[in-house]
Amino acid sequence: MARSSFQTELAKAVDPLVLAVDIGSTASRGSLYDAHGRPAGQRVKVPHSFTSQADGTSTIDPDQVLAEVIEIIDALATKDLKGRIKGVALDSFASSLIGIDRQGLALTPCYTYADARSGSQVDELRHIVDEDVIHERTGVRLHASYLPARLRWLSASDPRTFDTVDRWVTLGEYLHLHLLGRTAVATSTASWSGLLDRRTGQWDAEMLSLCGISASHLSAVRDPDQPLEAADNRLDARWPALKGALWFPAIADGLGASVGAGATDNRTIGASAATSGALRVMVSGPVEQVPTGLWCYRVDRRRSLLGGAVNDVGRAISWATNTLALPPEPLLSRALLAEPSEETPLVLPFFTGERSTGWASHATALMAGVHATTDPVQLYRGVVEGIGLTYRRIAVQLVTHAPGAVRVLAQGRVTQDRHELLQILADVMGRPVAPVTIKRATLHGSALLALEMLAPGLERTPPDMGPIAEPHPRRTAYYSERMARFSEVYDKVIAERW
Repeated sequence: MARSSFQTELAKAVDPLVLAVDIGSTASRGSLYDAHGRPAGQRVKVPHSFTSQADGTSTIDPDQVLAEVIEIIDALATKDLKGRIKGVALDSFASSLIGIDRQGLALTPCYTYADARSGSQVDELRHIVDEDVIHERTGVRLHASYLPARLRWLSASDPRTFDTVDRWVTLGEYLHLHLLGRTAVATSTASWSGLLDRRTGQWDAEMLSLCGISASHLSAVRDPDQPLEAADNRLDARWPALKGALWFPAIADGLGASVGAGATDNRTIGASAATSGALRVMVSGPVEQVPTGLWCYRVDRRRSLLGGAVNDVGRAISWATNTLALPPEPLLSRALLAEPSEETPLVLPFFTGERSTGWASHATALMAGVHATTDPVQLYRGVVEGIGLTYRRIAVQLVTHAPGAVRVLAQGRVTQDRHELLQILADVMGRPVAPVTIKRATLHGSALLALEMLAPGLERTPPDMGPIAEPHPRRTAYYSERMARFSEVYDKVIAERW
């Protein structure tokens, strides 16, 4: 097999180089990329995990992540690269939140997108404001994943700390503040918060008031082409290779994943499948009217990202893998690729609540059609099919605003570890699904956005692709009927309850 042209040796990399760091749900990762967008040299990974509890807690220590990022930069920014690294790109999981004091020290843990403790504040907000109006202006629904409900929950649950906080920052901002001595929030990250007016790119005054904060409690918003520089020469001694490098505002990982996979126009749907998942389409300018089940994030003054998120993809598959007595892998793979069957249980895979399209924060997984004769493989397939049907719910609304988006590019750990999902996605959605087989598409996308400024006009090397999964019409028809049943159960149980 011919070696991929996507990756290159560091000695053959074309300058300028970008050092990219990704803060994900399970690890912090870093790599160098050359001017063609090719990974060059070693990759560095430092595992971590969120602190999770049954009450909906999902946090991580921001100083632990800071130490991880320093470790990654130590490994990549070696002295022999002095003068070659011109940019540092950073992305992190979205909707993170940390309260800091005037010295920049953390007064709270980092609350993650998966923290569900603000569910009652979501209900509270829905009685105060017109959610449809807020959705249209900010691009997001009222949900525990976003910051309005979380800030109101923090104010109610720990008012003393809330009143002590000098500024509220995301994880990326916190890292920059401690590394550079200054910080700003990327437009995409601010938009992911639910506090930004997506049309103006400014903080939304009504949402800030509802949260009990003002713009002075938040950082300035910057587009991707407005990088940061260190406040002083604090980094020069430790990392001489980064002297003079531009540090780009930390973007949301979903944006990096879409750009890294090649989903950069309105003809291409980017599908992410990792711990969580999403479908996204990049569009020009603001979307006139956001579909009710989706979000629309402002990327910069030229672009928006329209899509929907799935809480549980890898998480749901891990639950099934760890819970069920499954057969050896070849038999399991064969069962997932077999013809669909009515004997497969219908699973609504909301193990940690639902985001798109129903936005039921407290939803739990449901399994229908489980009998005494149901075996573990059938239930496992039901979970995987349920994930596919959840993606389809998003796609139905997505294509109303991007009717030309017929190509699906899929990336993420699950697409490689559980490749059968690609065929099920193709059959469920009725569209070809092409896997992007490179490692760390999110890192790649973060580097590409930095290269838009550092090396404009230079051709980028396309990522490696795997065999396309083509939909089978008969299976697509079957899953259309399955989708109707999925919607029926959802409406009777989840929609009525939440």
